[in-house]
Amino acid sequence: MSDFKQQLEAFSSKAEDIVDRIGQPLKPYIPVIARFLIVATFLEDTLRIFMQWSEQVSFMEESRGFPSGISHLFLALNIIVMLAGSGLVIAKKHQDYAIYGLIGVVVAQAFGYGLIFNLSFFLRNLSVLGGLLMVLSDSLSKRKQMFAALPQISENNRRTYLQLAGRILLIFLFIGSAFHGDWSLTRVLVSVFGLIACVMVAVGFKAKWSAMFLVLFLSILNVVINNFWSVQHSYFKRDFLKYDFFQTLSTVGGFLLLVSTGPGGYSIDEKKKAF
Repeated sequence: MSDFKQQLEAFSSKAEDIVDRIGQPLKPYIPVIARFLIVATFLEDTLRIFMQWSEQVSFMEESRGFPSGISHLFLALNIIVMLAGSGLVIAKKHQDYAIYGLIGVVVAQAFGYGLIFNLSFFLRNLSVLGGLLMVLSDSLSKRKQMFAALPQISENNRRTYLQLAGRILLIFLFIGSAFHGDWSLTRVLVSVFGLIACVMVAVGFKAKWSAMFLVLFLSILNVVINNFWSVQHSYFKRDFLKYDFFQTLSTVGGFLLLVSTGPGGYSIDEKKKAF
């Protein structure tokens, strides 16, 4: 068992070195790219509601039983909060309020659209929430740097817990994808490697390398499976694939932010540094 652990550590260390060398030119841009991807699903949803306003109102009133007027208010608030929150996250302004607002949108839409018991929707939204928590923990890190001379015990603990929760929530999208669809030998092998990477991210062992693997894997999977641009015969299917595509992008953004910021205090990587 110890030999396997040593081999795994040696392999992951080499992989991290390769990733660092390749990604060095992009390193300064990774945080802003990650933030944009994290809110991509909210920006797409804002545009979709605006462009399909009549259909959305009809659905809320006829299928969900919203009174006339309340449906308009619900959709309008969604647009305002998603647009404002996304802009603030990208601009790194008032991020606490932006994240709380976007989390509120996720919860409100789950109940408003009647998708709270849809397992696929639930797992995807857990991953989106994980990305938002990673942004929130990163904002606390920046605040710590600004007020370094002040006591930071509770703030540090809060950030560490948020990073832990964010890491764990991020992996749910892959877990849902791994057990969905037809099985083949290639699918089994890729799923096994992916699940190992998910566990490594969750416990914070070689988390940056594991997160980068999941970024690459989910990006390829997203283009292959959620290729909404190639669907012309079914408007409904195209809309559904587009929704899944941008939600996956948001999860990819969360993993990218993890690559940039690291796994946080409650992780094997950080504990090893302490010793």
